[in-house]
Amino acid sequence: MLLIAATIALVRLSGATESRDPWFWPFSTDSIWNMPIGSKAVFIPAGLTRSKQVGIDHERFVKLGKQDSVRQIYAPSGWQTRWPGDRTRSLGSMPVPDTFVVPDARQGYTPNECCAFLMPDGHTLLQLEPTCRVEKGGAIVGYPREPQDLFGTGIFGTHWGSGLSTLGGSIRLGELTSREPIHHAIKLNVWGERLFYSKDAKGYRWPADRHDSAAAQSYHGKNPKLQMGTLLALPGGLTSQKLGLTTEVGKKLFQAFQDYGAYITDDSGWDDYDLCAELGVEDEVSKTFGIQLATNNGPYFDDLMKIIEGLCIVDNNSEKSIGGGGKPRRPLAPTIRRP
Repeated sequence: MLLIAATIALVRLSGATESRDPWFWPFSTDSIWNMPIGSKAVFIPAGLTRSKQVGIDHERFVKLGKQDSVRQIYAPSGWQTRWPGDRTRSLGSMPVPDTFVVPDARQGYTPNECCAFLMPDGHTLLQLEPTCRVEKGGAIVGYPREPQDLFGTGIFGTHWGSGLSTLGGSIRLGELTSREPIHHAIKLNVWGERLFYSKDAKGYRWPADRHDSAAAQSYHGKNPKLQMGTLLALPGGLTSQKLGLTTEVGKKLFQAFQDYGAYITDDSGWDDYDLCAELGVEDEVSKTFGIQLATNNGPYFDDLMKIIEGLCIVDNNSEKSIGGGGKPRRPLAPTIRRP
């Protein structure tokens, strides 16, 4: 039922509508996540190369109700094992549905587990990472960031490699399977080996406000423009036909990369590119198209590799010229529908 409702809501949210539901299409019209690439964008080849694998960084989104009990938030026990958390370090409190569960990491599998929670006021967004709650009821584990406003610009969140949003830029349920194009920038995790860092540079660029804590040891890229937070996009003259894309998912992603671009949000941790998507998107695409979004071969893998190799850095992306400035490639996001 949730999948059906989300898909219907997204199909209705075309550029021709007069309003949009901020839960499915969040943040202000001038948010980095909603601004299209502009005609004055300055493109520099990113020089990204094929990887051994592509995958999905799953994100969980929860609308909270007044009936949900307020629980303590504790710092994780660690990265490899998050539960039960450091019960001597309370990081605040928040409402949590009693049934909400997020499994712990395990050997060889340490997902980011970024979660975004919409408070009962319908405005306040709290984000955690790495989130963990192996038991129904009781406390929750994860590092929170200061609350964001669902109606604001929504730049920041708990993708701690960059400090960027969990909710913003996420590929939502229905977006890869419907006929409606994606109307926002997306998020891409890139292996730190490909990212630039030096003692004389910050190691990140706007809109990111940080880099990974181990950047000095793990970032070995040679292109000083390719840093955490970089906006990547496909130039306007390129077409999916020229790239030889064959899958519906590949063509949908091509259009999103060209119209809105993708922000480098986290270090994927190894020779891999990860798209950030709502939990359930992977299963939805598999059932609809028979395509695995986490794979190391096949037509979809080939399509995404062609897109990755064609990506350019939008070098003049800034707070004053989001997407490079000039005439946007697509109409601006419609007005948010107020509750």
